[in-house]
Amino acid sequence: MMLEVRDLKVHFDVSRRGRGRTVVQAVNEVSLHLERGEALGLVGESGSGKSTVGKAILQLVSPNAGSIRVGGEEMTRPDRERETRLRRTAQMVFQDPHSSLNPRMTIMRSVAEPLILHTRLRGQAMRARVAELLGIVGLPQHFQFRYPHELSGGQKQRVCIARAIALDPDLLILDEPTSALDVSVQAQILEFLRSLQQDRGLSYLFISHNLAVVRHLCNRVAVMYLGRIVEEGPTEEVFRSPQHPYTRALLGAVPLPQARQPLAGDPLTGDIPSPVDLPPGCSFASRCPQAIQGLCDRRAPDDFVRGPGHRARCHLHDPARA
Repeated sequence: MMLEVRDLKVHFDVSRRGRGRTVVQAVNEVSLHLERGEALGLVGESGSGKSTVGKAILQLVSPNAGSIRVGGEEMTRPDRERETRLRRTAQMVFQDPHSSLNPRMTIMRSVAEPLILHTRLRGQAMRARVAELLGIVGLPQHFQFRYPHELSGGQKQRVCIARAIALDPDLLILDEPTSALDVSVQAQILEFLRSLQQDRGLSYLFISHNLAVVRHLCNRVAVMYLGRIVEEGPTEEVFRSPQHPYTRALLGAVPLPQARQPLAGDPLTGDIPSPVDLPPGCSFASRCPQAIQGLCDRRAPDDFVRGPGHRARCHLHDPARA
């Protein structure tokens, strides 16, 4: 197994004027797994905790609890040696390519940076490897002498991908990698990511709010709401037969070309509860059109199996209610 996350918690201590310090519960007991060569989509509204999960896997933020195994090795709070192995095994491509590249570095220097830190390549061997990586992402060799401001958004994202694959990682965490790009460029980058995965056997954790993109690229999908995964399963099954009211609301609100569209229900009302003060029971109860009064607002639901590899965290599927 390429990635296994169990009961991950990430909480942030923040200061609130006049109220002292408080805790933002960004991620709560998230468990997910990713097989080698597989693509898992992690979707949900802004603020649901998707990006925090990706950063916690790479130790860019520190988990409060839980277990993270990458390539079978425990990576929760790694020592320096394990962290070095983690950087070689897993890399991240961020949402905004403009801020991901140092404007004072040439493209060669940006792509070469992980090679300088983690390998002994230098001189001509280094330049040859950078040229090879630019070729892999479809950029001409002379781009290595340019600076980021001389490239388009799509070209910058290709540079970021080249840098991410420089150490031949097995896992790429893609955090909204196309959302800052024009639609036509998005399609090019997505098709490239798809072919790159097939050619190199990469595993993808694809973080996005764009359901159509996830359907195109991912084998499985996990739906996050307010720090928890509320539904997970094979992509086509989840899109065809969503089992959680929140998943149905997401799918019903977004046109999906050439897809069987779930019946649109009543639009969601109300705001997402504050992660500083989570409500008792199901965190979706205050917005759910199917909430069961006296149950959903008082007791948090368990995960219930809805089919092979398909589970949903919702009281509606509790066999005890049948």
